[in-house]
Amino acid sequence: MAKTKPILNVVFVGHVDHGKSTTIGRLMFDSGKIAPEELEKLKAEAQRHGKAGFEFAFVMDRFKEERERGVTIDLAYQKLITQKYEVTIIDAPGHKDFVKNMITGASQADAAFLTLSAKDGVQPQTKEHVWLLRTMGVSQIAVNINKMDAVDFKEDTYNKVKADVSAVLKQAGYKPETITFLAISGFKGDNVAKKSTNMPWYKGPTVLEQLDLFKEQEKPTNLPLRMPLQDVYEITGIGTVPVGKIETGIMKIGQKVIALPGRSGKGVEGEVRTVEMHHEQLPQAEAGDNVGVNIRGFGKKDIARGDVICDAAKPATIAEEFTAQVAVISHPTVIAKGYTPVFHVHTAQVPCQFVELLEKTDPAGVTTKNPDFLKNGDVAKVRIKPIGNLVLETQATNPHMARFAIRDAGATVAAGVCIDLKAKKL
Repeated sequence: MAKTKPILNVVFVGHVDHGKSTTIGRLMFDSGKIAPEELEKLKAEAQRHGKAGFEFAFVMDRFKEERERGVTIDLAYQKLITQKYEVTIIDAPGHKDFVKNMITGASQADAAFLTLSAKDGVQPQTKEHVWLLRTMGVSQIAVNINKMDAVDFKEDTYNKVKADVSAVLKQAGYKPETITFLAISGFKGDNVAKKSTNMPWYKGPTVLEQLDLFKEQEKPTNLPLRMPLQDVYEITGIGTVPVGKIETGIMKIGQKVIALPGRSGKGVEGEVRTVEMHHEQLPQAEAGDNVGVNIRGFGKKDIARGDVICDAAKPATIAEEFTAQVAVISHPTVIAKGYTPVFHVHTAQVPCQFVELLEKTDPAGVTTKNPDFLKNGDVAKVRIKPIGNLVLETQATNPHMARFAIRDAGATVAAGVCIDLKAKKL
């Protein structure tokens, strides 16, 4: 079966309880992806859990633990065919413990809906998610100002939230004037798949229409194959199946590949046996596709989340040390030489040490060479040493493999991009 429509990966992000899952569930139901009887079942289940009104959220929150706590823990995927695209919708957790999954979700996305509650407006996590989207290179954003039913569909409330979130977007380097802001109610269904009659003042698209307004991404198929692993499964009858999104390049059956760093730190070589997407075997897959693969030579013990499958002829680098451009988002104190937080790069998490602060530019635009420390709002050039094996490339070589977020004590403190690196000898 040939792929007919282009695939668009869209992530829904936003503060916990601002209605992401409910909006997606409503979108699925109103566009006919969920049968009324299934919704009735979910409604009964929501009531049984003392979560009346959560039935739409339950569409995405499949896990029992999530249903009981009413929060989204892992990434959930749904497929929706629109006029223009085959959309893979990624519902990313808003809950702060689960930001690592949110980072993974954002790293797989071509476009994003930032969801805010009209009632609560901008929250700390709203800001964090905007910075993460920026770092992960998601250039297309639309903003859902949700729960309009809770503010009596008032235009002035919508305008105030829009102004507040525009300021946050601008700070992160987005241009609010190029962004679409939607006035919606995920729970009631206003402007999700159907136009609302409650907001005659709103002239914009519905969420469903907005999906088709996102531009198709240029696929970086000209770069060498890079597929960061999200998970490794053991499937009866098939064997070891690594899954992830192909960031760049093309993967073909019979291709010689190497997974870096692998458990050994020296890489694991293999040959692509099968490539599967949405339970369908394909002769090849390319940048942007989320796939499961079976590779001759790869065992469950050899590879893990965070490894990167590369073209054996053109492997990525493992960084001995690197120079990066870093923006400090929210550190409780200051960052000095010797600081060793966890770097989240594609799907890997590796502690790295700041070995030298080369220069910084503060929010007022003043540049200092070799500063003693960095604080919130500073953009700096720093030298960094991974404590462990980190697959990384420079912005110039492969921008898709150069971005990272820096997290410490459960929060994103900074974000950045690798501009120069010294490769480790294997």
